[in-house]
Formats: sequence, C-alpha cells, structure tokens
Amino acid sequence: MAITVESQKRPEGSKPRALRRSGLIPGNLYGHKGTESISLTIDAKTVERLLKRVSVNNTLIELNIADAPWRGKTLLRELQIHPAKGTPYHLSFFAVAGHGDTTVEVRLRFVGTAIGVKQEGGVLDTVVTELQVTCAPENIPEVIEIDVTNLQIGDSLSISDISFPEGVTPLAELERLVVSVLPPQINAEAEEEAETETASEAK
Repeated sequence: MAITVESQKRPEGSKPRALRRSGLIPGNLYGHKGTESISLTIDAKTVERLLKRVSVNNTLIELNIADAPWRGKTLLRELQIHPAKGTPYHLSFFAVAGHGDTTVEVRLRFVGTAIGVKQEGGVLDTVVTELQVTCAPENIPEVIEIDVTNLQIGDSLSISDISFPEGVTPLAELERLVVSVLPPQINAEAEEEAETETASEAK
C-alpha cells in the first residue's frame, strides 16, 4: 500500500532557506509530464514521519500536490541531508505511472540460523544486503527474505539461488555471491598461544 503525502506548489521566487525556517522542506516532482518538473514544499513534520517509513528508491508514495493539481504514485529518488545539522533539506520524487517497469533497491533479510553457525561455530558472511531489481511499481517488494537455515560451513548462496516474487527481476549477475558460511574464526590470542606451544614443542 502506498503512503500518502500531502504537499503544495512552491511559491515562485521563494527562497529555500526561508522556506526551511518556516517549517517547510522544498522538493521537486519529475517524470509526471515529459521533462517538466513541479517545484513543491512539504511540511517538515510530514517529512520527518515519511522518512521513518520509506527508503530512497524503494517505497511507493502517493503524492498529492493539492494546488497543482496533481496526484499519483511516486518513488523518493533523492534525499539531500544538511551536512552539519543532519536534517533533510531537499527531496526529489519521480512519478512512476506510464513508465512501465522501474528500477528500485530492495533490502535483503536473512532469516533462520545456519546449521554451520549453530552447530559448527561458523560465521555467517552477508556479502550483499541490498539488491537492485526491476519490476512494476505495484509489485515493489519491501524486503526479500533469504532462508539460510540449511547452510553448512563452506556453503553459499548466489543471486540465482534466491526466490524472487513474481514480476521482480534482479539486475546483478546471477553468479554474484550473496551470503556464505565461513569456518570458525580463531582470534589473535588463540593463534599466538598455538604458535607459542608449537615453538615450545619444537625445542
């Protein structure tokens, strides 16, 4: 389900700094009509709530620009953060309707405890945690789950081993490594002790 965000057209001649001081965050909408864009503003508190629920280039957002007027499904393509304050100061939305399949970033969630970790003391090595996929806007998955329960030490999963939802296609090479179970890691102290013991025995 898309998250609905209310916004307004940005007044002509308005200064971004002045808008932010008055509690508004400037933004733009692209892709709704060829190369045209709409300059808009969103209440800072609305942006704060929005960012707790969405990810850049992942979550479908129903954007309503009341006085444009325009309403439609979008993706948050870019989020600019103030380098010193750490607060958002500009957002860019992209209208997805009429553009066919779209490219998004989807988080990978590893579920279960690998046998190689639980029973053999191995270490789960997650090489990829986000994946770029292409799909219709209405089919964007919030997350893709990968069951690692049956992995033993030395086992691994590549993109070709992942079950993707219908209509969702990965853009990376199918041979790309996603997750593996590594042998137990011996810490430096244990290695030193082992070396000292070996040296003593050699004498």
